[in-house]
Amino acid sequence: MTRDDVKKLCEKAKVASRALALADSKSKNACLAAMAKALVAGTARIVRANLKDLRLAEEKGVSGAIMDRLALNDSRIKAMASSLVQIAKLKDPVGETIETVKRPNGLVIKKVRVPIGVISIIYESRPNVTSDCAGLCLKSGNAVILRGGSEAINSNIAIFDVLNGAAVKHKLPAHSISIIRDIGRGLVDELLKQEGLVDLVIPRGGESLIKEVAKRSRIPVIKHYKGVCHTYVDEAADLSIAEEICFNAKVQRPGVCNAMETMLVNRKIAARFLPSMIRRFQDAGVEIRGTEEVRRLAKGVKFAGEADWYEEYLGLILSVKIVKDTDEAIAHIMKYGSYHSDAIVTRNKQNAAKFLKEVDSACVYVNASTRFTDGGQFGKGAEIGISTDKIHARGPMGLEELTSYKYVVYGNGQIRR
Repeated sequence: MTRDDVKKLCEKAKVASRALALADSKSKNACLAAMAKALVAGTARIVRANLKDLRLAEEKGVSGAIMDRLALNDSRIKAMASSLVQIAKLKDPVGETIETVKRPNGLVIKKVRVPIGVISIIYESRPNVTSDCAGLCLKSGNAVILRGGSEAINSNIAIFDVLNGAAVKHKLPAHSISIIRDIGRGLVDELLKQEGLVDLVIPRGGESLIKEVAKRSRIPVIKHYKGVCHTYVDEAADLSIAEEICFNAKVQRPGVCNAMETMLVNRKIAARFLPSMIRRFQDAGVEIRGTEEVRRLAKGVKFAGEADWYEEYLGLILSVKIVKDTDEAIAHIMKYGSYHSDAIVTRNKQNAAKFLKEVDSACVYVNASTRFTDGGQFGKGAEIGISTDKIHARGPMGLEELTSYKYVVYGNGQIRR
C-alpha cells in the first residue's frame, strides 16, 4: 500500500460518510445484527488468524499483559458479537434534537445531533477494537478507517473481512468501514495528514503511541495518555468492602487502563487494613511498592520511589502510600494521576462529596472499583475509547460522543435589522 493509496482510501471514506449519515436506524440495526452473526459464524477463521499473532508475539517475548489483550477465543468473540447486538438496541443519536429555542422575533432554533464524518482509529494489541469501533461508528453514522498494530494484524484483518462481508450484503455504503492492511509506519503519517477528508483521529494504545499520534496529526485527536488510577481507603471505610474493591481494581485484569495503579490508605486505619490487604495481594502475585511507613507494616514491600507514583504498570505491580486525610489523598491524585479514574471507599458522606468535587478525573467513584470505567459497563454497548480530554468528549466514548451537532433554524421571512 502506498501513501497515495491512503489518500484515495480517505476520499472514498468521505463519500461513504455522506451516504451513511442519511441511513435510517432500521437499516443500520439490521446491518449490526448481521455483523454480529457473522462474527460468531467466523469464529474458527478469526481464532486461526489470532493464533498466528499470538505465536509471533510469544517469539518476540511480549509481556503477559499484552498477550492477554491480544488473545481471542470463543467467549471473547461471542462478547464482541454481543456488543454489536447491544449497540443495535441503543437509541440512535443521529437526528436527535438536543434543545429548541424560540426567539422573540419568531425564529425557532434547534440544536440537532449529526455524525462527525470520517473517524480514524489507530490502535494496538486489542483486536476486539476492530469490531467495537466498526459497530459504534456505523450506528452513529460515521465512516471509519481502522489501522491496527503489527502485533494483531492477522486478527484485525480477519475480523474486518468478516464484518465487511456482512455489511456489503446489507448494502452498507461502500467504504463505510475500511482498514489499512499494511503495517508500514509511513502510512500512518500519511493518514494523519488527511485534514479535510478525515474529521477525527482516536488513538488507542500505549502512551508512546498516543503522544506520537497527537504530535504528528493535522487532524483533531481525542486521547488519553495513560491510566494512573487510584483508590483511596478513607478512615470511615468499611474495610471488608474496601478490601474487595481494591483487590478487584488491581487483580481482576491488571493490563488495562482502568486498573488501580496506586492505593492510598488513611493513616488511622492503615495498621488494621494494610497487613492483610498486602498479604492478599502478594498471594495473588502482586509486587507491592510502598513508602517506609508501609514497609514497616508489611513484609516483602519494595521501596516506592518518586517515579513509581507516576507509573502505569499495566501488570501485577501496585504502589501503596499512607496519607493523613482526604485532602492529602486528593493532593496526591491531582499531582500524580492521569485524570482517568479514581475512587474513594468511605461511609462518610462529607468525605465522599469532597472527593467527588475536587478530584478532576473523567470518572470519579464512591465505593466501587475503577474497573467499571468502560463503555459496555456504562450502558454504551461498547466504547470507541476513553477520553481524558476536556473538550467535546470525556470518559468512555459511546454513540453520543461520536456525534457533533448543527443548528437548524426555522423562520417565516425574518431579516436582521
